[in-house]
Amino acid sequence: MNTIHPSAIVGQNVKLGSGNRIDAHVIIEDNVIIGSNNTVRAGAYIAAGTEIKDSNEIHMHAVIGHIPQDISFKNEPSYTRIGSHNQIREFSTIHRGTKPGSATLIGDYNFIMAYCHIAHNCILGNRVIMVNQASLTGYCEVGDNAFLSGMTGFHQFTRIGRLALVSALSAVNKDIPPFMICGGRPGVILGMNVVGMRRAGVLPASRDEIKKAYKLLYRSGLNTTQALEAIKSSLSSPEVTELVQFIENSKRGICDAATGEDSLKPRKNSSAVESQ
Repeated sequence: MNTIHPSAIVGQNVKLGSGNRIDAHVIIEDNVIIGSNNTVRAGAYIAAGTEIKDSNEIHMHAVIGHIPQDISFKNEPSYTRIGSHNQIREFSTIHRGTKPGSATLIGDYNFIMAYCHIAHNCILGNRVIMVNQASLTGYCEVGDNAFLSGMTGFHQFTRIGRLALVSALSAVNKDIPPFMICGGRPGVILGMNVVGMRRAGVLPASRDEIKKAYKLLYRSGLNTTQALEAIKSSLSSPEVTELVQFIENSKRGICDAATGEDSLKPRKNSSAVESQ
């Protein structure tokens, strides 16, 4: 059985599971699909093309699945698909895909704090934390257990790797490799997310290999291609393999290293894989 406040507006052909709570002044547009045991708090707006699974909590005045902020959008059908056990806090906005048939995808157990923005066609993994006013532009991808601090901004098509951490007020225009800490305007790599890796259960031997890979990539003076060859020839943990594959698949290039007494200057060519 669902509990729906009399002032809520539920459109036509909306599919609801059981045990949902829909509070006052919620608007759910036509053809929305909502699973079971979700809470939608007062004033939230869920637009057409949205599919939400189970046990999510959507807080006051969040807007989910609205049309994208994209001048090329032609008002053709597209989607927002959200998994289970997510917390979506007040006034957050999650927009649907911009091209016909495309989707914005949110996984499970994510914590999206107040005033965050997730633009069209973004992909969030699982257990991602976005602190207040973190903002993803179109087509960004965020790996599992990433932590995006408050008031951070990301360029279109930017990728944030698994267990990466981004410090507050940062502006990022290149890919952030897995397991790294990024910060600044523009964002640069400040070190490794050792605490995050330990909490996520990454084994000590793998953490040690990530440290060696980090030094080859950011502290050795090698260009990216040379560093990747050195990493692949000497390191073999699953986490290092994940790191290498992430960089090799980068289209925007990866963030440079921070400069200072403890780090070398950024490489002349900071693209993910430089031409031979």
